[in-house]
Amino acid sequence: MKLISWNVNGIRACVTKGFLDYFKEEDADIFCIQESKMQEGQLDLELEGYYQYWNYAKKKGYSGTAIFTKKEPISVNYGIGIEEHDQEGRVITLEFDNFYMVTVYTPNSQNELARLDYRMTWEDAFKDYLNSLKANKPVIVCGDMNVAHKEIDLKNPKTNRRNAGFTDEERGKFTDLLAQGYVDTFRHFYPDMENIYSWWSYRFKAREKNAGWRIDYFLVSDNIADKCLDAKIHTQVLGSDHCPVELTIEL
Repeated sequence: MKLISWNVNGIRACVTKGFLDYFKEEDADIFCIQESKMQEGQLDLELEGYYQYWNYAKKKGYSGTAIFTKKEPISVNYGIGIEEHDQEGRVITLEFDNFYMVTVYTPNSQNELARLDYRMTWEDAFKDYLNSLKANKPVIVCGDMNVAHKEIDLKNPKTNRRNAGFTDEERGKFTDLLAQGYVDTFRHFYPDMENIYSWWSYRFKAREKNAGWRIDYFLVSDNIADKCLDAKIHTQVLGSDHCPVELTIEL
């Protein structure tokens, strides 16, 4: 089974930059996107052979997620069941026979860490939500989790130490999540691989210089880690400030 996740930074813009060609070429079983930045009815995406599930933010042109799947799920859930956290279209869960597929667009802590306190509350709630799923069957979670976990996961760790996405608090929450029984699939296969990132700022020619961050993930509950075959980061794919990430798994 081939799974793809991509923060498209605006699906309407991404469609004009080759999204559909890439989508068809990859032929994924499940394709998740984050930061769709649209409302219902603003784009009619023709994806033959796929069921489509969208979660829109209340605020226009902001956040939002979607999952496209070849196989119809048993059930679909939008959000995590807490009103405070379910206004921004950040989570979709599909239930299949033997696993849950969750896509997430984790809130950014923003400039001067204006939203760090909210982010900490979100992290705890999201962890509890994943654990409630994991109590029933294995979980695959993917998306832009807005944190570079270790120094190896970004180009300039020292100068970014207190910046959003690389604070001790955010990194600590990610460590806590993994400790609950989840595996970072890319590091599972490539524990020491350096200079592989999934996001680059649009400023300072960051992508040209590969001054990036690895903040897009596929995590799996540890009881299916042995079913994972490979994890990839498609750094060559343009169309967004993020690139797609991939997991191949046999379930």
